[in-house]
Amino acid sequence: MTAQFPARAVGKMEDDVTLRRLVESDMASAGTGDGGDFWSVVPAGGSGTRLWPLSRSAHPKFLLPLLGDRSLLQRTADRLERLAPAERTLIVCGPAHCAAVSEQLPHFPATSLVVEPTPRGSGPAISLAAAIISRRDPDALMGSFAADHDVRDDEAFTCAVRVAIEAAKADWLVTIGLSPVRPETGYGYIESTEETIVTTVDGSAFRTMRFVEKPDLATATTYVESGRFLWNASMFIWKVRTFLDELARLQPALHLGVTQIAAAWGTPEQNQVVAEIWPTLPESTIDQGVMERTPRVAVVPAEMGWSDVGDWHGLGELLDHDENGISGRADLVPMRSRDSLVWSETKRVIALVGLDNIVVVDTPDALLIANRSDAQEVRGVVGALTQSMRGELL
Repeated sequence: MTAQFPARAVGKMEDDVTLRRLVESDMASAGTGDGGDFWSVVPAGGSGTRLWPLSRSAHPKFLLPLLGDRSLLQRTADRLERLAPAERTLIVCGPAHCAAVSEQLPHFPATSLVVEPTPRGSGPAISLAAAIISRRDPDALMGSFAADHDVRDDEAFTCAVRVAIEAAKADWLVTIGLSPVRPETGYGYIESTEETIVTTVDGSAFRTMRFVEKPDLATATTYVESGRFLWNASMFIWKVRTFLDELARLQPALHLGVTQIAAAWGTPEQNQVVAEIWPTLPESTIDQGVMERTPRVAVVPAEMGWSDVGDWHGLGELLDHDENGISGRADLVPMRSRDSLVWSETKRVIALVGLDNIVVVDTPDALLIANRSDAQEVRGVVGALTQSMRGELL
């Protein structure tokens, strides 16, 4: 059972596609038409441990071409260009990845890259981006969208963001929630009310009741059956002024720190200020630090073919497969095998005989063989390698 709401954020006006595209073009080039431009922020962090051994700390999943010829980061940037040009997009990443990000997005100006010295969670990363945008455009609206997620329906995504922008103009902190298609223990959930914040031709936004961390299977099943819960896809839209005001109220130390860094951003003092202040910022996620604690949160329900591409099982669901459910990329000889994913970065032939529901990932220095049902546990391999001081495999 999927979430039930009075309106969907993915509705299309089939007889008005041309007009919609003109509106999207105007939005990307001229902003929101409400006194401030729309900016996109892309947090690009993490190492994608559940996709080991392909995803490594130096080459995390957002830099990998998992679903075609372009990386997840490039696909995200392509999707966001319908909403904001490269000049109004900030990519927040670590120093180990900034060269690769620049190489993959050569048309983005240097000012689009925000390098955080060390990872401190999505709270400081997104807050710093908001503070930098505020210095450039105090009336701006911004949206934050993860670099390593996949969306199959770009039109539905754009519609949902347009609804969120309308709610954000009324000083709401807005998130986009995805209608759950199954009980999922790996995602957070958002419980929505039926109180409508805004309704447009693209859909509606509703006041939220609460955010819930990753539940157990029984709880997740109850959530899905209730029809009131949505998956939390970490998509956030707000006025930067509204967000920073709430940040100052809820996390004054973080607000002070990112404001001081933003004031020095682009000046000769930037590196010194960042080096002094960044390590002192409290670690947090944007959900726990702000969204779970503020009363002014709205959610836009949407269906857009979203996935966090979180593990090998999930990736297998997104890839094309043969009549026996075999998917992946490999020089493969399958015999009497079904519902399996095989991925190879080597030139070896892989023969699969009499095996069902498994994952095989072959790289030059590591081989993973796992039950597909246990794909979430691959992160434990990374933990074991870390404890064994096998840094060359991380």
